[in-house]
Amino acid sequence: MTDRHLFVTDLDGTLFTDDKIVSERDLETLHRLRRSGHVVAAATGRSLYSFERALAAMGTNTGSLPLDFLIFSTGAGVLRSVENEIVRHLAISRSDVVRITACFEQLQLDYMIHKPIPDTHHFMFRTHGRDNPDFFQRIGLYHSFASPLTSNAPVFESATQVLAIMPPKVSLKQVAQIQKKLSEYSVVHATSPLDHQSAWIEVFHPRASKSIAAAWLANQLNIPPARVVAVGNDYNDQDLLVWAGQSFQVANAAPELKIGTRLPQSNNENGVTRAAQLAGLLG
Repeated sequence: MTDRHLFVTDLDGTLFTDDKIVSERDLETLHRLRRSGHVVAAATGRSLYSFERALAAMGTNTGSLPLDFLIFSTGAGVLRSVENEIVRHLAISRSDVVRITACFEQLQLDYMIHKPIPDTHHFMFRTHGRDNPDFFQRIGLYHSFASPLTSNAPVFESATQVLAIMPPKVSLKQVAQIQKKLSEYSVVHATSPLDHQSAWIEVFHPRASKSIAAAWLANQLNIPPARVVAVGNDYNDQDLLVWAGQSFQVANAAPELKIGTRLPQSNNENGVTRAAQLAGLLG
C-alpha cells in the first residue's frame, strides 16, 4: 500500500472518554483504519502495567484492542501489540537518577523513581511533607509496588523515569525553569490523569518522547513523517503534534495547546474519528 499512513492517538483525554472507555464509534474507526492498510498506534504516558490495567477495567486486553503498536511511558517503550513484544525500551542510569533527584531535592519537590521497563509500576518515593493530594493518591493506587526512599534504600541501577508531582496552578514558567535545569534529559510536562489539575514533571532518557518513538516506528515501517497523523489533548502530546505531518487536538485539549487543527469534537464526542475523517483516511 503506497499511501499507507501511521495514525497515532493519545489515550487519556483523547481516545479514552472521561469514563475511561473507548466509544464504539472510535473503536470501529480504528478497525477501519487497519482494514484499509494503515498502521494504528497509541502513544501514552501510561506505563505498560497501567495501560493493561485500564484495558482490564474495560473488560478487554491488549490483543483485542485494534492497535498495531503501543508507545508507552511517553516514548520510553514501544510494544508490538499483536505479538505483545517490547521492541524498543530506554532507561536512565543510576548516576542520572542521582542528578535528577538532586535537582528535585533542591526545589523541594515530591518525586518518584520508577524501575526500568517492563517493571515501571514499581517505584520509590520521596515526600517533603507538603500538602500534595495527587502525589499521595498515586501512592495509594500503587501501594503494593511503592516504597519510601530512605538514606538506607539503594537507588535502582537504572530507571525508566523520575516523576515529580506538583500541586495545581503551577505556571508554565516554573515548568520551563525545571526543563532548563534538566535540559540534558527529556523533560515532559503533563496534566495529572488522576485529579486533572496537578502538574506531572516526568524526566526520561534524552531519546524518550512520543515524537522520537513515533519517528523511530515510522522509520521501521518506511512511512515518511508527511504520512503520519497524530491526535492528542495535553502538554505531553506537543512534540508529537509538531512532528506529525497532520495533527489534531480534540476540543477538550489544554487551552495553551495551539498545535495543529482544533476539533469541535471532544474525547467524549468521537474526536479521534473526526481526526481520521479530516485526514482523509476513512474514504
